[in-house]
Amino acid sequence: MALILLVWASAVVFLAATAVRIVGYARLPLHLRWELYPVPHEAPEQAAHGGSYFEQSDWWTRPRYRGRFGTLRVMLAEMLLLKALHEHNPRLWWRSFPFHLGLYLLAASLLLLLVNVLQELVTAGAETAISQGLFQVYRATGAAGLALTLFGAMALLHRRLTDPDLRGYTAPADAFNLLLFLLALGLLASGHLAAGEEGPGASAVLTAVLTFDAGLRVPPLLAAGIALSALLAAYIPLTHMAHFVAKWFTWHGVRWEDEPLVPGSRLERRIVELLATRPSWAARHIGADGRRTWAELVSTRPGDREEP
Repeated sequence: MALILLVWASAVVFLAATAVRIVGYARLPLHLRWELYPVPHEAPEQAAHGGSYFEQSDWWTRPRYRGRFGTLRVMLAEMLLLKALHEHNPRLWWRSFPFHLGLYLLAASLLLLLVNVLQELVTAGAETAISQGLFQVYRATGAAGLALTLFGAMALLHRRLTDPDLRGYTAPADAFNLLLFLLALGLLASGHLAAGEEGPGASAVLTAVLTFDAGLRVPPLLAAGIALSALLAAYIPLTHMAHFVAKWFTWHGVRWEDEPLVPGSRLERRIVELLATRPSWAARHIGADGRRTWAELVSTRPGDREEP
């Protein structure tokens, strides 16, 4: 029962922490616009050469084109293939890509297993062709996901510890996180292999978790792997590894943000609110002493400002 409660608590923490991250990012102030083109939601003929709707004469009188297919295509290539990393740092890509692909496969495997277990619970254990197919796909994606994640974690850890260019950017938490992945997933894989055909499979374990069946006997090594993997899942959104949430806001709210400033719009109201704030930055050339508003700071030249 302790293991079951730990898995449930970890799932709750993961979902709650992820939700808090999403809300926190959504409530952040407006970011300075980058205006980096091409923007994929532009019309194809303009995105092809890095143009924008601002090129059109009287653009404010025309309906804006916002192509969702172009955005989806770019985001999928970045999330699934790490396209930008492959283009700019291929030496790191072949280490990072297996790691992330393995995590995607593990997530897909868990989802397939959940669907399969729920289907069996609803049908009182009756096997169907669909459930058998889902189970086979689950086993394949789970095994591949474990292997790729472990390989990627080892490769990334080796790169961080041996590459002089990365050594200065490697904090103790970076090495700890990769070691935690190796330990948790290594224990999970070892426990599953040690249990063999006679031990409880993932389907039986998940069924026990969903039904709070404390009668299932789980070998200690497998139980340790499940417990540590559950804690790892709860830990991820509490750290900088929550970039899986931040990336959406970074791309859509910063890199591709090109909303025009229209009088009376929500964007104008947000900017007016921000101009009334009183920032206090340590940079002396900004002159942000906590007394002057942003409107006062941006309306004077740095050289003309009095030292705080």
